[in-house]
Amino acid sequence: MDNIIIRKAAVSDAARLLAIYAPYVRDTAITFEYEVPTKAEFESRIANTLKKYPYLVAVVDGVIAGYAYAGMFHERRAYDWSVETSIYVDKNMKKIGIGGALHQALCEELKSRGFFNMNACISYTEQEDEYLDNNSMKFHEHLGYRLVGQFHKCGYKFDRWYDMIWMEKLIGEHNINPESPFKEQV
Repeated sequence: MDNIIIRKAAVSDAARLLAIYAPYVRDTAITFEYEVPTKAEFESRIANTLKKYPYLVAVVDGVIAGYAYAGMFHERRAYDWSVETSIYVDKNMKKIGIGGALHQALCEELKSRGFFNMNACISYTEQEDEYLDNNSMKFHEHLGYRLVGQFHKCGYKFDRWYDMIWMEKLIGEHNINPESPFKEQV
């Protein structure tokens, strides 16, 4: 899709991003969150992410159609070069290239900052149902991720148990003495 514009998210985008995210919380097991966050909570999440990591939005015809961000993979300093990623697309605008465009832009931004590993925590089910299919896993496979782990029946939502998988994509050279992606903060 040629008319997708990717830009840095702003705290002022919170209401629209929350409108995209809320159906995932209410109607799916894609996120294991039970309650839709408040606008203030979502503003805080965006602001906190932007302090250290990229947070991007995709705009189509002047409307935010999706968003992607990276966050801390693990708090120990040795994990600084790895991130956990998330992508959400407006449910009415799926399968037109928005997720792929967001992922590509996020990947390039992470590379430019000196990150090497993109990790995705994805809900998974052995038997697809009305709350969860495995399209997220397939999407990540298509983008070059590989499965690195599975936790069985670790998430309980909608009166059923779901698995969680970890997938990873290596995006940088793992050399000796790499510069910190947080140069100014070390």
